[in-house]
Amino acid sequence: MHYPVSLIWIFLFVLIPICKPDLASDKRALLALRSSVGGRTLLWNVSSDTPCSWPGVNCEQNRVTVLRLPGVSLSGEIPSGILGNLTELRTLSLRFNFLSGQLPSDLGQCANLRNLYLQENRFSGEIPDFLYGLHALVRLNLASNNFSGVISDGFNNLTRLRTLLLNSNQFSGSIPALNLQNLDQFNVSNNFLNGSVPKGLQKYGSSAFLGNLLCGQPLENACSPLAATPAGTPAGDVPAGATAAAAVKKEKKKLSGGAIAGIAIGCVVGFLLLVVILVILCRKKSNRKSRSIDIASLKQREVEIPGEKPSGEVDSGGYGYSVAAAAAAAMVGNGKVGEANGAGTKKLVFFGNASRVFDLEDLLRASAEVLGKGTFGTAYKAVLEGGTAVAVKRLKDVILSEKEFKDKIEGVGAMDHQNLVPLRAYYYSRDEKLLVYDYMPMGSLSALLHGNKGAGRTPLNWEIRSGIALGAARGVEYLHSQGSNVSHGNIKSSNVLLTKSHEARVSDFGLAHLVGPSSTPTRVAGYRAPEVTDPRKVSQKADVYSFGVLLLELLTGKAPTHALLNEEGIDLPRWVQSIVKEEWTSEVFDLELLRYQNVEEEMVQLLQLAIDCTAQYPDKRPSMSEVTRRIEELRRSIVHDDIDSQPDQVNDTDDSQ
Repeated sequence: MHYPVSLIWIFLFVLIPICKPDLASDKRALLALRSSVGGRTLLWNVSSDTPCSWPGVNCEQNRVTVLRLPGVSLSGEIPSGILGNLTELRTLSLRFNFLSGQLPSDLGQCANLRNLYLQENRFSGEIPDFLYGLHALVRLNLASNNFSGVISDGFNNLTRLRTLLLNSNQFSGSIPALNLQNLDQFNVSNNFLNGSVPKGLQKYGSSAFLGNLLCGQPLENACSPLAATPAGTPAGDVPAGATAAAAVKKEKKKLSGGAIAGIAIGCVVGFLLLVVILVILCRKKSNRKSRSIDIASLKQREVEIPGEKPSGEVDSGGYGYSVAAAAAAAMVGNGKVGEANGAGTKKLVFFGNASRVFDLEDLLRASAEVLGKGTFGTAYKAVLEGGTAVAVKRLKDVILSEKEFKDKIEGVGAMDHQNLVPLRAYYYSRDEKLLVYDYMPMGSLSALLHGNKGAGRTPLNWEIRSGIALGAARGVEYLHSQGSNVSHGNIKSSNVLLTKSHEARVSDFGLAHLVGPSSTPTRVAGYRAPEVTDPRKVSQKADVYSFGVLLLELLTGKAPTHALLNEEGIDLPRWVQSIVKEEWTSEVFDLELLRYQNVEEEMVQLLQLAIDCTAQYPDKRPSMSEVTRRIEELRRSIVHDDIDSQPDQVNDTDDSQ
């Protein structure tokens, strides 16, 4: 009698642990996934007892709960029988890979899955029904794949869903009436959908529905009776695009003779206007040809610059060819450095190993554009015939002698750091002081933040903004490392220039010591520290204050001269502090940043750093080396958590609400 009972206990203790999923089974599933898909070799230590230390794998309570493998070039199909073994998985991120085929059916066994990020792959087929059974889902991003078929009202089963991104696929039919109370992100743009937008989804704005054959609010085109397909109509009853196309054809048939005549007249008038515009443009082009100006004449008078713009503005069409040619003529001699010819004309002085690829004739033939008027003078973009572009700054109110100017500007030219705009050359004469810099193609941070607020604007994500903050911090930190008395003196968003890859380069450093007090007002547009009385004597801690204002500008999207702030009679730091004091921290951030809910903690950390930098008293402010270190740390935390600029990434803890 006892013998069979003993066998039963042996069976229970030995076989049940084998059947029950555990960390060992999770490890086997991960290794099976690695061997079943192609792409980059995952740097996993197979000999390790636990997969919890593997890159992209997080564990809790001895089970794998997070698997993040974004952008590692995974390819091929994921077979069934793998992901279903990760029964405690809460976050699965396979975005930005080349995975194809249908979703593995056993994914439906991951009942605890909260975040599923599959965007930017090649998955295809209809959305499988098992997906609607994952009731814990909070974030679902299937954008930029090849999914097809109809969008099912089965999404209504996912009552916790806060993000549903289905854009850039091949979905057809109409949009079902979705009633998801917690949904705050929704996008079905760039599919083959037709009919009207359900009333309950209109709050997400037109951008969520563009690139389809949809009509009605919030889109501009109203629905005709035929096009207004009721939500939920089966795709088999209404072929994709057929309803909208039929409505368009019917409208065309209704055109009367008078309407046709009106269209013809309009075409003729439009053609004539086009001809007139072309003639005007041709005349302007001919008037814009650069011409030579006598170098000596520049020494007799100050050249007036037409169409100067306020600091931070860009003159997109105001070309000053003769002015730029005059400036170039004043700068350049026969190419020898630091000498004068028989007529006494000075030469362009180059720094270090700066390239001397242009001569007088090149610059005289170059087209030139007024970029803007700043604190220290007017900047131009000059494009040589070979396509090389340089930036030329024409200084104003320089009160130094030639020897003093040379001593100070050589110190500026000696500054060499990847986050500084390098000064390549200078020219000094009695009437002209000119500086030649590398040209930064993306313009200034000020223009990028505040220039274009229209529909065509690309939102600045957290990755770009935090990267700009780090690059600018490193540039200023380098300046401060050159000596305790070395400071920038004019830190502001229009002096942070950007490369094509949005890398920050700090400009205008060291120029505050070259000009008179009339060029440096006591308080420049809200960036000046409160203790600064002489703008030509700015301490490093005053630079830190200005940099703090710059950080606030990045986070809030508001310039220190914002109209709202002026109306309230406060500066940007005090406005931010008043909001934070009332515990309305989220109200501070730029609306473009609020889309990226995964980085709220990092945004708050950068906000706190900005507040520390703008402390009233200088000794309460951090040094620039500490500022750089803190930005580097919060940027590293983003990489470590595999959270980037995608607006659908959130921490698992956020989804427990």
